[in-house]
Amino acid sequence: MDGYVFQTARLTLREMEREDFQDLAEMLLDPEVMYAYEHAFSEREVWEWLERQQTRYRRDGFGLWALELRETGEMVGQAGLTWQPCEGETVLEIGYLLKRKHWHRGYAREAAAGCRDYAFTRLGAQRVHSIIKADNTPSIRVARAIGMEPEKEFLATYYSGPKRQILYGLDRKAFFLDGQGNNW
Repeated sequence: MDGYVFQTARLTLREMEREDFQDLAEMLLDPEVMYAYEHAFSEREVWEWLERQQTRYRRDGFGLWALELRETGEMVGQAGLTWQPCEGETVLEIGYLLKRKHWHRGYAREAAAGCRDYAFTRLGAQRVHSIIKADNTPSIRVARAIGMEPEKEFLATYYSGPKRQILYGLDRKAFFLDGQGNNW
């Protein structure tokens, strides 16, 4: 499989390609899906997003990947790992975004857990994070479900001004001591 990264019970994660534009646009142009970003993207911004992921694959060896159903190959979203700035430092963040029609099926949790495991076992990361708007309850549930705990709150500026964010994190050592780190 070209661009294959890993699989979970129901999902395949692979590098995104130019042919994924329409699927990516279905998410990034949807104001409901993009509420945490405080704006839906333009088509130009979707292309820039796709190109940014492809640059990350080459530079970092990872980025946000296409999230496909193993059974059908349908792209249901994106999930992956990116370096993100957070109050003067750079953190390894697990991120995920799903097409609205695929919400509430556990795909975000499954993909985020797979990304966590990938970061710890394949990349040797010592810590993973998620930066989540304080009012994004579904993402907070996903972070907690994969073992993350809140570390600090801070303000980040968005289109409508400063918004409260919570940095969630999980340490590799704690993950393995809890006996969770044997999925690979």
